[in-house]
Amino acid sequence: MTFKFDKLYRLGAWGAAACMVAICALIALQVTFRLVDALLVLVGQERLGVSITGVSEMASYLLVGATFLGLAYTFVHHAHIRVTLLISRLPSAVRVWFEVFGLIIALVISVLLAYGLVGLARESLEYNDVSSGFLSIPLWIPQVVLSVGVGLLALALLEALWMAGRIAIRDPSSFREATSIDDNEAH
Repeated sequence: MTFKFDKLYRLGAWGAAACMVAICALIALQVTFRLVDALLVLVGQERLGVSITGVSEMASYLLVGATFLGLAYTFVHHAHIRVTLLISRLPSAVRVWFEVFGLIIALVISVLLAYGLVGLARESLEYNDVSSGFLSIPLWIPQVVLSVGVGLLALALLEALWMAGRIAIRDPSSFREATSIDDNEAH
């Protein structure tokens, strides 16, 4: 399947990658500060005592961003875990309808989740909710990232549903396994 909004899904993947790089940088910086302190103590000097306050809090929010922003990309590139033990034994004409049914369920769940997350972010913004950690991060910021990630997934699911539905109606016997990669997708 070729997805029309693949560039948008790739943008989400780049956002997820940026979150992962930020996590690595924060952790590496914190470890470096601790190593410098340990070396200074080892040679008889005083510790610098430099520390990044709230590293674990920032890393946890970045991890959520990395997870949710990457959902659509991993879906369109067939990287989500799929259990096809039974479905793979069905003929293509039947299997495509199972695919359509599964995509409808996934789409409904993701749209409901996105709707709830947008409402939650709006409420957090309205009441000026902040995290309870050291940094007091406004909660609407990670909630918007969650909403964007789930929204991208819903868009990818809608696009996949549209393609699978067209195949199911026009030529169900031509349906290929969703986990197989098209020739033009192989890099």
